[in-house]
Amino acid sequence: MAIVVKLDDLLHAKRMTLTDLSDRIGITLANLSILKTGKAKAMRFSTLEAICNELECQPGDLLVFEADS
Repeated sequence: MAIVVKLDDLLHAKRMTLTDLSDRIGITLANLSILKTGKAKAMRFSTLEAICNELECQPGDLLVFEADS
């Protein structure tokens, strides 16, 4: 089982770079990169809220559960 972060897809749809998002929400590029690559083990609700607010999305658009095959 895995939670997959779809940040790259959302950024692409909004034609925004990770650097743009970082500047707009005040979260370091390094931390956003960890989220984008799926290496994060946790995420603060404040981070989730900031990303969803800026990308005009719901948490379910960003985080997807994929069961093992």
